[in-house]
Amino acid sequence: MTSAQVDRGSENTSEEGYERGLGSRQVQMIAIGGAIGVGLFLGAGANIAKAGPSLIFMYALAGVIIFFIMRALGELLLYRPVSGSFAEYSREFLGPFFGYFTGWTYWLMWVVTGMAELTAAAIYVNYWFPHIPQWTTALVFLVILFGVNLISVKLFGELEFWFSMVKVTALIGMIVIGLGVLTFGFSSAGDTAAVSNLWAFDGFFPKGIGSSLMTLQGVMFAYLAVELVGVTAGESEDPEKTLPKAINTLPWRIALFYVGALTVILCVVKWTEFAPGVSPFVAAFAKIGIPAGAGIVNFVVLTAALSSCNSGMYSTGRMLRNLADSGEAPAAFKKLSSTKTPALGITVSVLFMGIGVVLNYIVPEKAFGYVTSVATAAGIWTWLMILVSHVLYRRAVEAGRLPASPFPAPGGAKCSYVAIAFLLFVTGLIAADADSRVCLYVMAGWAVALGIGWVALKSRNPQIAARREPEFEKVG
Repeated sequence: MTSAQVDRGSENTSEEGYERGLGSRQVQMIAIGGAIGVGLFLGAGANIAKAGPSLIFMYALAGVIIFFIMRALGELLLYRPVSGSFAEYSREFLGPFFGYFTGWTYWLMWVVTGMAELTAAAIYVNYWFPHIPQWTTALVFLVILFGVNLISVKLFGELEFWFSMVKVTALIGMIVIGLGVLTFGFSSAGDTAAVSNLWAFDGFFPKGIGSSLMTLQGVMFAYLAVELVGVTAGESEDPEKTLPKAINTLPWRIALFYVGALTVILCVVKWTEFAPGVSPFVAAFAKIGIPAGAGIVNFVVLTAALSSCNSGMYSTGRMLRNLADSGEAPAAFKKLSSTKTPALGITVSVLFMGIGVVLNYIVPEKAFGYVTSVATAAGIWTWLMILVSHVLYRRAVEAGRLPASPFPAPGGAKCSYVAIAFLLFVTGLIAADADSRVCLYVMAGWAVALGIGWVALKSRNPQIAARREPEFEKVG
């Protein structure tokens, strides 16, 4: 390894000033909980109505691609663990502009996701208190989580640990109860519960394969946040051990919490009984008739929404600091508070998340759909940058320019190519859907705004665009 490689591997790691306050227990649960969110608990209702039982296959298919993405990210993380990872890898392997674009787009993704989660949390509270306006509830949750993230990374990690614990325990409980209904036939749902519900009502693809494929946008939104484990790299106590373990548990998490839970739910209750805007888990437990069961599940999905919003505040502050370190955001974002948190970055991000509160006031019935489509488009860009960076990293390793990672992705760059093709296909599906196409217009406007910002940055500091020779130029 050359001295340049050593320098590149050491910058922005131990010298970042962050507190390594996330232990193995917290990183593992953040990774587990990151794969369980509002996209599953609330968004699945609308997707079941569109695709029926075939939604199970869509989640499984997308889950394989997500595993490819995470193993690619894992290889990069162990090559060089750094907070703000995907932006930094884009900066290294594709050039400064791509690092700048990816960092700001990931920030946008989490700001918009935070809006979606606040909207979902407000909807869940309306289950108990229908007379409270959605915007009021969203604002209260926004302020509480903001306070938590300002205090310390340890408090964030602990809160996220318990949020994830609630989600995981509840989902396992739901699966066990659903299997009990299927096996022993108890409750009113037992009279109609059967595995044959997966195909008895117009088949496994009741509305055709095309309609099922159109749910992939919502399915991919459900998987947003699995990459959050990469952002924790700079604040993990032992990233070389905790990160591979967290990533390698992803397949069983997807199999159990997504494929397994949906399979059980759709066996217990036929798919035609689910409706958009209603959590299928809440609806299923209401039909089973367990006392207070629907209310308990509603509490669980509320914690899922708050968990995701909490993670959004955490990641946006770190990403703004990474951008500031690279001269691609105001230098003020580099400062850490006395508790070693990027307080200014978190504050600015929360102010933008407040737009979600406004949307809940203006268009409460459409707020969730609007923000999830934009978040998905931003997430797809982030995943594409991880995959392209991985491909270029593998080329650099094979050429002897960079050291091999101790955590190589199975299949190497081939799996990354497959995942890239899949994400481009999903983008095409989004473009074909009149309801979700608006997010591409938003992203086009975002790209223009970032392009103008980049020109302004270069005019003030010409060195910013020539700071590092991108790997694709070396390979080419």
